[in-house]
Amino acid sequence: MELSQASVGYSKYHNQVKVSPDTTQALDVQRAKPKNPDIERYIKRLTEGKLFGHPYVKQYLYDQYRRGCRPNTISSNFLSIILFIIHLKSLGRTCLEQVTRNDLSRFVEHEQDRDLKPHSVSTRLRSLYAFLGYLVEREIVHPDVIRKKMYIKVPDALPRAIDPENIKQLLSVIKKPRDRAMIMVLLRTGMRIGELLTTTLEDLNLNENRIEIFEAHKNRVGRVVYISDDALRALKRWIALREPHQHYLFYGRQGRPLCYEAARTMFINYLDKADLSHKGYTLHCLRHTFASELLNAGMRLECLQQLLGHSSIEMTRRYARLTDNTRKEEYFKAMAIIESGGINGHYRCDYQLP
Repeated sequence: MELSQASVGYSKYHNQVKVSPDTTQALDVQRAKPKNPDIERYIKRLTEGKLFGHPYVKQYLYDQYRRGCRPNTISSNFLSIILFIIHLKSLGRTCLEQVTRNDLSRFVEHEQDRDLKPHSVSTRLRSLYAFLGYLVEREIVHPDVIRKKMYIKVPDALPRAIDPENIKQLLSVIKKPRDRAMIMVLLRTGMRIGELLTTTLEDLNLNENRIEIFEAHKNRVGRVVYISDDALRALKRWIALREPHQHYLFYGRQGRPLCYEAARTMFINYLDKADLSHKGYTLHCLRHTFASELLNAGMRLECLQQLLGHSSIEMTRRYARLTDNTRKEEYFKAMAIIESGGINGHYRCDYQLP
């Protein structure tokens, strides 16, 4: 659908056919810049599926690309948008200008009926609000659509750390130098798996026991993590065996970084070997374990925040709920007094109170 056709729904709101100057300018800039193959592939999916709105979707994705959003972010946002457009089409809509608040509510209910987790539904809703906000700014969608936004209640679950005994079981079955180095580095540095898989030899400083993460995998903020002695031993053993001409520390075929699926499969196989598959542990649990053990050892939250690369200390504070020796000691100290009958005084109920 061309922009002139797409403006039909918009004319119902403004009583005239109109193309925003920002829209025309965005398209001109877009033509001048080199095309992004991923975005072009996404738009091809829209057109081949005979879905409407692809000029606006293309403008939005290229706007994200120009602002430096990561490819995974653009991909995730596109998935939310295309699912929403498919839903709109099932409701009889023919263009994005016709979208209403009720359409957004129905989409949320549709995703919930598919048994998506609250976090996934919330992520998709945030992506759609960002996209619709972009269209509202360009007077393509009515402002009422994003007024009084919906929010999905997301459970604030405890981070899932691996029990110390289970860590011993897991490490006892890992014999391959590469695999042991990967697990030990994740366990002792708190790196995200995506950060480790893109680590190169130049990022390592073995003399100072550190890895420099120039751009974090998730928030694009650089930081330094440190390697413990046991992880360093495992890492040096792997470096002595790896192919010296390879650029990445852990590489796959044709010199590319080892893919996440290969690392995940490796971890699952070792869980099976250690008879821990029923525990539900994931690779990310190694990061949670790292944080929990450091807090147990007395590290300050502010220091742990820097090592984990959290933008907010509230994110780091979740681990204090999982493991806090001070709180534990105070609880058992108070409970010992209660159990010994050391509480004085009486509790009186005023039965006139409701």
